[in-house]
Amino acid sequence: MQCLFCSQNIQEFDYKETDLLKRFISARAKIKNTKHTHVCAKHQRHLTIAIKRARFMGLLPFVRQ
Repeated sequence: MQCLFCSQNIQEFDYKETDLLKRFISARAKIKNTKHTHVCAKHQRHLTIAIKRARFMGLLPFVRQ
């Protein structure tokens, strides 16, 4: 299966796009594994950084209770 972001030629992620980032977070607010997201390693690293920035800015939760 091909990477979603490689096929759409997306190079950068914006931490303010919480709707996109929520697709890659589990129900307990953990970052999903590459096997579940079907994203290549390069984009998984960029995605992880964007999620962590959004958490730091308060746009995404660190944990859900």
